[in-house]
Amino acid sequence: MGGFFGVASQDDCLLDLFFGTDYHSHLGTRRAGMAVYDPEKGFDRAIHNIENSPFRTKFDKDVSEMKGRLGIGCISDYEPQPLIVRSHHGTYAIVTVGRINNAEEIVKSLFESGHSHFLEMSGGDINATELVAAVINQKDDLLEGIRYAQETIDGSMTMLLLTPQGIYAARDKLGRTPVSIGQKPGAHCVAFEGFAYLNLGYTMERELGPGEVALVTPEGVETLAAPGDKMKICTFLWVYYGYPSSSYEGVSVEEMRYRCGAKMAQRDDVKVDTVAGVPDSGLAHAIGYANASGIPFSRPLIKYTPTWPRSFMPTMQSQRDMIAKMKLIPIHELIRDRSLLLIDDSIVRGTQLRETTDFLFKSGAKEVHVRPACPPLLYSCKYLNFSRSTTSMDLITRRVIREMEGTSHPKNLERYADPETCEYQKMVETIGHQRNFTTLRYHRLDDLMDSVGIDKCKLCTYCWNGKE
Repeated sequence: MGGFFGVASQDDCLLDLFFGTDYHSHLGTRRAGMAVYDPEKGFDRAIHNIENSPFRTKFDKDVSEMKGRLGIGCISDYEPQPLIVRSHHGTYAIVTVGRINNAEEIVKSLFESGHSHFLEMSGGDINATELVAAVINQKDDLLEGIRYAQETIDGSMTMLLLTPQGIYAARDKLGRTPVSIGQKPGAHCVAFEGFAYLNLGYTMERELGPGEVALVTPEGVETLAAPGDKMKICTFLWVYYGYPSSSYEGVSVEEMRYRCGAKMAQRDDVKVDTVAGVPDSGLAHAIGYANASGIPFSRPLIKYTPTWPRSFMPTMQSQRDMIAKMKLIPIHELIRDRSLLLIDDSIVRGTQLRETTDFLFKSGAKEVHVRPACPPLLYSCKYLNFSRSTTSMDLITRRVIREMEGTSHPKNLERYADPETCEYQKMVETIGHQRNFTTLRYHRLDDLMDSVGIDKCKLCTYCWNGKE
């Protein structure tokens, strides 16, 4: 996914920028960077690989050497950024979060209009942030260029541009990702995760609306392009991506997960000894389930956080599976001879949850009933980088459907998204049998949307039902 943080201050902004960016480390896995502007020194930048080391250890030295009253930082799941761009707009630094589905089409158009070249990254791809900057530079001023990029890109694109005048903050056209503004005396900040600035003394001022472009300065926030009236924010932010202390559109992630678990319990009649969550994002869902059902909550699996990174970090699936196994440590006294209800945020490929279930059985569990906190994932996301290695056929649901239908492209796919159909029931039954779950029951989409609590037409549910 990726995350960002920006600071516009009357004083040096480095410490705020450092800690605010670090608070987004749960969103990205590969690269991190900071760029600052100082009237005397100009632009300065640092980028580091964070695949095997925390953000803080890589940037500790940079904080003491960099200087500026304006700065932006990012945690990236793929491309190195921020980039410093010199153009007819002047020099600016840029960070982006989003996905570009029509990159090749845009590149072709830019070449035809006279753009000379792009630098390839190690994998042969063009840096998406560089591509966004090239699109912006097609227009006469930055605001026009940002709005042109928002209209041109198929997918989503939220961005921060650091200029000597301030920070341009632009939320993607349909608000699929959040942008939160904080303020304190003498400074304003902009963040993907609003909680990132609370310990730095900022209070929330507001969230940008879909497609809104604003200029952030130490003195205030000026809207340059008004927000649109249509929103499609990613519902998976609340289910999985968001940190428990986050809040989007005024809805707390932690509270939403409690409501999710409670609604799952209301539809369930399974008899178990304890309710448990797969650390970390499954825990709050499990607490909500336990509170509503009266079944005791326990933690039979403890995540070893000091050294093990998030399980989707490595490119190779085998490495992800190995890390997922190594970071969960059992408490046998809470597993042996017990019937467990296990809640995870989702089932994607199904490999890790199967190994976790087998692990629990080997540790003495009598039963393991699995309850994913969201509906079956049927479509790979085309709006955000949920996982760059995931295609629709990587999903356990689509592989099972292919077995059932004899084709990778069934005409009745929508029936597998409807929990009232026999196709849905058969798919769930097959997944549970293949993964050795005692029982499997997914969260319903209508209950999930009710758990969020905002207007349902503002929620993107594409990965579950294919509807844009």
